[in-house]
Amino acid sequence: MTESVNGLPPHGLSTRDGVGPSCVGLPAGSWPTITDFLIERFPAIPREVWLQRMQDGLVVDEFGSAVTAGRAYRGHMRLYYYRALDDEPRIPFNEAVLYQDEHLVVADKPHFLPVTPSGPYLQETLLVRLKNRLGLDGLIPIHRIDRETAGLVLFSVKPAERDAYQALFRQRSVSKHYEAIAPWRPGMVFPVSRKSRIVEDTPFFRQLEVPGAPNSETHIELLQTRGDWARYALRPVTGKKHQLRVHMNALGIPILNDRMYPPVAVTPDDDFSQPLQLLAQSIAFTDPLTGQARRFQSRFSLTF
Repeated sequence: MTESVNGLPPHGLSTRDGVGPSCVGLPAGSWPTITDFLIERFPAIPREVWLQRMQDGLVVDEFGSAVTAGRAYRGHMRLYYYRALDDEPRIPFNEAVLYQDEHLVVADKPHFLPVTPSGPYLQETLLVRLKNRLGLDGLIPIHRIDRETAGLVLFSVKPAERDAYQALFRQRSVSKHYEAIAPWRPGMVFPVSRKSRIVEDTPFFRQLEVPGAPNSETHIELLQTRGDWARYALRPVTGKKHQLRVHMNALGIPILNDRMYPPVAVTPDDDFSQPLQLLAQSIAFTDPLTGQARRFQSRFSLTF
């Protein structure tokens, strides 16, 4: 299992090198000590690592009290701790800050870079890079895009203001435009609107279309053709995970260099020379805090 990152650090543990503490809930159980539970819950992390974290004061309960190696187990409580990665993959591409004020940061994310810490990525994430670069420990993403996708990501400078921006997404008051490179099918007629029901597939990180009431919608237009390939404009009405990739694949025009759609038995490793040709190109909305009209454009482009 992976360790999750909590967006709001507890009392006693601040941001460390741009990374906030992780959180794990303690369920009801009969483990002799908290250490025994952690070893069972995270089998990939050796006992020695947990003991060192505790010795360094880097594991606390939800009240800010330090957890020691022999502390008796008690359920229905949260623990906070710092993750550590010995061999974190380096993402050899750079982000850019396109806009910054007292409320908002707009970043241009390169392909392959995760937005937030997860799995094998901590420092090599857009959020942590920006925290370290800008000195903004409270920075928090307003929305996310896939690790494989390049383009615009919005961040709230003050966590308390995040919900005002997220409300725009919930109310579908944000205009988002993407571009994609995918096969050209002469028999297809554009523009087209794809509506379908998307659910979690197996393994969990993939998504799947199934019969039922639609919970996703994407508008797709043809922009340019070149041989067997074409450039498409994609406008998501909803924001389901992997929605654009699932819809393009379902139409028989999977996005160039997509490693998961159509599904494969084993997801290939990253190939930095073949990025997914999907770009979060522009975003527009009325700022809920200032009332100003905002429109941002990515500086990245797709090639085919």
